[in-house]
Amino acid sequence: MEVSEHTLVTNAIQPLDQSRRCYRMIGGVLVERTIKEVLPAVQRNKEGLEEVVARLNEALEKKKKEISEFEAKYKIRIRKADAEVKDESGRKEGSAQGVLVGPAGGSE
Repeated sequence: MEVSEHTLVTNAIQPLDQSRRCYRMIGGVLVERTIKEVLPAVQRNKEGLEEVVARLNEALEKKKKEISEFEAKYKIRIRKADAEVKDESGRKEGSAQGVLVGPAGGSE
C-alpha cells in the first residue's frame, strides 16, 4: 500500500513547478519544502520499500519451500479442510442454544 501511495504522490507532483511549495510528514512533524527537495526523497523511499517487499517475498518463498521439504521428509499431511468443516458444523449446532429467563423476583 505504501508503495502505491508513494507512486501516487510522485505522479501528482512530478508535472508541477519545481519551486512550488509542498508539505511532507517527517517523523510526525509536517515540514514545508519545495517539490524539488521532496521529489527525490519520495522516489528513494519508494525504491527502498520496493526492495524490502522483494526481500520479504523471497524469504516467504524460501520458507514455503522449507516447509514443503519438511512435510515431504517426515511424511506430514495437513487436513485443515476436514477439521474446519467439522468445527463449523459443531459451532452451528452449539450456537443454537436458547436462553431461559424466569421472573426476577422469584415469587409471584
